[in-house]
Amino acid sequence: MENSIRERRKERGISQEELAGKCGVSRQTVNAIENNKYDPTLALAFHLAQELGTTVDGLFKPGWGGK
Repeated sequence: MENSIRERRKERGISQEELAGKCGVSRQTVNAIENNKYDPTLALAFHLAQELGTTVDGLFKPGWGGK
């Protein structure tokens, strides 16, 4: 699953730590999601989208190559 979390987070001037705190997860979790190493739960995906001012569909795109 590919995502645009890093780009949207930087556009809003929010650090990984700040986004993590708002979503109730660790900074490492946000980092892993941004680097496509972890797929968030549906609830977390909705929370991330809300904090970044977009929709889940606008934040995540299906990846190619079996990911």
